[in-house]
Amino acid sequence: MKKLTWGGVDCQKLAEEYGTPLYVFDTGIIKSRCRELRETFMERWENTTVRYASKAFLIKEMARIIKSEGLGLDVVSLGELYTALKAGFPPEKIEMNGNAKSSEEISFAINSGVGRIIVDHPDELKTIEHFASLKGIKQKILIRVAPGVDAHTHAYIATGQTDSKFGLPVDISEGSMLAHSIQYAMKSEYLDLRGLHFHVGSQLFDPDDNVKGLEKTIELMKKLKDAFNFTTKELNCGGGFGAVINPSVSPVKCADFTDPMMKLLYEDCKKYNLEIPQIIIEPGRWVISEAGITLYKVENIKELPKLTYIAVDGGMADNPRYALYQAEYEAVNVNDIEAPVYDPGDGTKFSVVGKCCESGDILIDDAKLPKLKAGDIIALYNSGAYTFSMSSRYNRLQRPAVIFAEDGQARLVSKRQTLDDMIKDEI
Repeated sequence: MKKLTWGGVDCQKLAEEYGTPLYVFDTGIIKSRCRELRETFMERWENTTVRYASKAFLIKEMARIIKSEGLGLDVVSLGELYTALKAGFPPEKIEMNGNAKSSEEISFAINSGVGRIIVDHPDELKTIEHFASLKGIKQKILIRVAPGVDAHTHAYIATGQTDSKFGLPVDISEGSMLAHSIQYAMKSEYLDLRGLHFHVGSQLFDPDDNVKGLEKTIELMKKLKDAFNFTTKELNCGGGFGAVINPSVSPVKCADFTDPMMKLLYEDCKKYNLEIPQIIIEPGRWVISEAGITLYKVENIKELPKLTYIAVDGGMADNPRYALYQAEYEAVNVNDIEAPVYDPGDGTKFSVVGKCCESGDILIDDAKLPKLKAGDIIALYNSGAYTFSMSSRYNRLQRPAVIFAEDGQARLVSKRQTLDDMIKDEI
């Protein structure tokens, strides 16, 4: 029997030592993804940079790895920004993103010295201007636009369509939000409008949607140059590169997305006689998702006619992604990863479900697993992104611990939430 190791560490032993559910990350994979971004994007194409989308997964130790790998950070909240700063991340390499920034967040970002603020609504301009004036600086900003691309992904993770809650439509007619924002920023003595930002969606496996988004945004750059004599110095193209659900499948290559985008950029900027801007990308899931697994203990197996429930000791509280948008996962028994899939031959469907009091608390709806028994430890692959970040206290379940493993060494980087932790803020 072949056992599952992650980062060179025996997963059964990790479960025994740290308990389950347990998030486990192979930091070697994280670093290799960062290296790929540097070698095939930043070093191959001039004037390019990468900012890790921290919403996918951020704790202080993750921020330290991103810093050591020479990448920047994209944050979308006061909490993410605070975490990064507490980890010693240089503020000038942080961009503040998000669609509903509070005055507190904008003020904190400016006073912290963040490198860029991504504007998502015209009203943010006045708020940024106000706090920048108090500090006596000219704050660098980008304006986020919705290029009108309906990405081929789940509706909940598509962000580039015209009616998206993110960004401003690419209409620059008189009185439009975008026209007003561009003109306002250009006139302000406290705003340094550097360029534009767009993002078409997440979990994409074909670069076409990103290329279409870039094409439409370059057309917008031309219109802005003609209408307002505005030169786009920086263009943030977002992220969205997909993550595969099983480590036996070849991962998406960064260059599969960035090469066609950069080739289009050079061609279209030449066609429109535009200055080639600095290009920024924001991969998050692609960096972290395949590096992470979640370990669960099987609590019981409920056999019904044509349907068997494999109930584990976690669920939607530590991973709500199936409940939110039917995210797909695969799992293995950590003590025998090559065991054949169990098929009783009668059409029985197997579902891995959690312990939360919700019928929608499902981790894998139609699981392909070997014969299991109570007490077995299973590992959910490709669960490094949007699990810890989205975890909740539903049913008062304790948030799992986080382990970083590499070269056979494991270290605890976030403790399991205790019962006292759960009630410490209550009066």
